[in-house]
Amino acid sequence: MRRAVFLLLCAFSVFAISASAQDYPARAIRIIVPFPAGGTADLLPRIVGEKLAANWGQPVIVDNRAGAAGNIGAEMVYNAEPDGYTLLSAPPPPLVINPSLYPKLAFDPARFVPVTVMAAVPNVMLVNPRVPANNLRDLISWAKAQPDRLIYSSQGSGTTSHLTTEMFKAAAGVTATHVPYKGTAPALAALLSGEVNLMFDNLGVSLQHVRAGRVKALAVCGEKRVASLPDVPAMAETYPGFVAVAWFGVVAPPATQTRIANRLSSAIAEVIKQPDVAKRFTELSAEPVANTPAQMAAFMKEDAARWRNVIRSANVRLD
Repeated sequence: MRRAVFLLLCAFSVFAISASAQDYPARAIRIIVPFPAGGTADLLPRIVGEKLAANWGQPVIVDNRAGAAGNIGAEMVYNAEPDGYTLLSAPPPPLVINPSLYPKLAFDPARFVPVTVMAAVPNVMLVNPRVPANNLRDLISWAKAQPDRLIYSSQGSGTTSHLTTEMFKAAAGVTATHVPYKGTAPALAALLSGEVNLMFDNLGVSLQHVRAGRVKALAVCGEKRVASLPDVPAMAETYPGFVAVAWFGVVAPPATQTRIANRLSSAIAEVIKQPDVAKRFTELSAEPVANTPAQMAAFMKEDAARWRNVIRSANVRLD
């Protein structure tokens, strides 16, 4: 009798889970963004969330939980119920970089359930207008001739802006002094004011300053040139394989059903195809990706290996 009751309860649980996946979403969805409001990491999920809410008739709430290089927000989602109603939208640090930087994390990024990469934005090499270089070759020559003159800012130790500069230093054989800041805004302000003379930044944030002549763009770090700066070469044209992009992905808590992840992925892909969404992405220099959960998993694995190699070869340590 007890065995029959147990089997009945198991069958009921499986039925309930299946039904819940089919009815998904039946209530509000919360997207945790582990970085401050206002940047590309915040704007992209808001654009997508607004459309998902309209399509599904359910609220999609973006909740900024910044701190610890994205680890605080990531941990919240990691410990959330795996029902698809709490998601993480993040750039690389908490998903593929921090495991190589921190001796111990309160979550395992590999256990998140991938949903999709919404878009990717290449990093761009920026210099202050007073730097006597208008191209990559001139900058390298200047840096080698005056080894103490190259000073760069970053969004903080271990961020993509920091690690991309370390990639460049190794590739070009130059030295540079690192000045880490707490976020993009102060790091970029330091470049604009001349406190530092070099920064690798997210193109979506810095494009307006390039167009206004407040900074000079010497190279972009995607695999090829970008439409918004067609005359600026890709770093890979000089250093093959040099790729550093800030991508923005959505993942779900561990043990989230595949059916829910696939439904989310398909819904986000449909949103990204809409012309008005594509236009807003373009304004942020964000190239739509909208891959499948399986493709995102492979993408994350490749990017994790890339940054792990940079961190180890440059002996990057957190302050």
